[in-house]
Amino acid sequence: MYKSEQLAQQIRQQIENGSWHAHDKLPSLREQVQLSGFSLITVMNAYQELEAQGLVYAKEKSGYFVAEQIQSKLLDHASIVSLNSKVEINSLVFQYLKSTQSPSILPLGSAFPDSQLLYTPKLLQIMGQHARHRLSYDQVGSLPPGNFALRQLIAQRYRMQGIPTDADDIVITSGCLDALNLALQTVAKAGDYILLQQTIFYGAWQAAERLGLKVITIPEHPKYGFDLDAFTKVLKTYPIKVCWLMLNSHNPIGFTVSDEIKYEIAKLLHEYQIYLIEDDVYEEMYYGGKKPLPMKYFDQQNLVLHCSSFSKTLGAGFRVGWVYAGKFSNHIQHLQLMSTISVNALVQHALVDFLSSHHYEKHLRSLRLMLERCKKQFYQFFKQNLPAECEVYYYPSGYFLWLKLPKNMNSMHIYEQLLQQNISVAPSPLFNVLELQQHFLRVNCSFEWSDQIEMAMNTLIACIRQNHTSTLKTINE
Repeated sequence: MYKSEQLAQQIRQQIENGSWHAHDKLPSLREQVQLSGFSLITVMNAYQELEAQGLVYAKEKSGYFVAEQIQSKLLDHASIVSLNSKVEINSLVFQYLKSTQSPSILPLGSAFPDSQLLYTPKLLQIMGQHARHRLSYDQVGSLPPGNFALRQLIAQRYRMQGIPTDADDIVITSGCLDALNLALQTVAKAGDYILLQQTIFYGAWQAAERLGLKVITIPEHPKYGFDLDAFTKVLKTYPIKVCWLMLNSHNPIGFTVSDEIKYEIAKLLHEYQIYLIEDDVYEEMYYGGKKPLPMKYFDQQNLVLHCSSFSKTLGAGFRVGWVYAGKFSNHIQHLQLMSTISVNALVQHALVDFLSSHHYEKHLRSLRLMLERCKKQFYQFFKQNLPAECEVYYYPSGYFLWLKLPKNMNSMHIYEQLLQQNISVAPSPLFNVLELQQHFLRVNCSFEWSDQIEMAMNTLIACIRQNHTSTLKTINE
């Protein structure tokens, strides 16, 4: 055992036996050198190892402190608030995305709705009309912050929800992921603490890895989706700089957090002066009733950067997103001009015409009805055919179902086996880095039921049953 591991183990035992309590300040690096007799580099490595395990946390210019051990549940599974000082997920996501690119693969693991439901003919017609005019290709008016008329229309949609918005608050981006990354780069730097939901869209993990952020995760609440108690305790414990949250039609689980909880989140953000990157790309995917409010509605101090796009409602090819940037607009535009530069001018012009008419709202109403119908059909199939040991989490929004497999089953194995039969699903390691949470699958349910879909679903069920039988056999042996 290395000396740093020995020291880390000693301190860990002291924490566990109560010699150190939550929020106690540990001896400084130099004090620990004198106390332990180890070198400065050994002590530093030990403290960093304890930080990676979530047992201590660092405050800039203040030293290391004992972290509060918080326990909660995620969908019937014991989970803890965890610290991930070194996230490594990019390679896994890259391999997953590359493996599912073949057109011969049925994309039940895709993050986008079935393309048959998107690319509305009216928008394509408008695109064709603009394509014949040279002025539609002029990029000057589409450079950051983006087409003014398009920004006005997006601002109008915010105002319809009671959110005071001006066109200058909006920056057009190349999809929602671009908006999220630009927003995060604006408010965070390497070494900062970011808070994520424990199960979340893999883009958040990728961004944290790329920027060198220290990730704190909180478990989802089994009833309300968002664990407000864990969130409160983390903000008291760690020097969180920014949160990245998805609270409407959560990907991959599917829940939407209530307005009451969103209000409490906003109060805590204001109290601790913490920024929020709000991933609201599925904001239009609600079923019936009233469109859920974004966190931006509850923001009184311009701490929330709200990000969304048209990619999920109109098609991945219309990769136009935006960020409600407010006071950060100029900073985000600077970052854009050093990276993506601008969004396709032709698409921006076409979207202005399409959004200015009633066509977009009509398309959204039709899309929501189709998604609800398809998702319910998938859900009924799973309820009737999955082994009793499995669970399906259904929420009335979006187009994903989150499957819980038996605990000892690895969803990566299911994904790999189905891929051999030209079927993709999304395994939980893409969304959750904890080893105890690797037995979930996300299934895209936006497809019209057909013989091909039914055959694929039967193959999925058979694969789960076969793996469950093999797992039970191994345990009994």
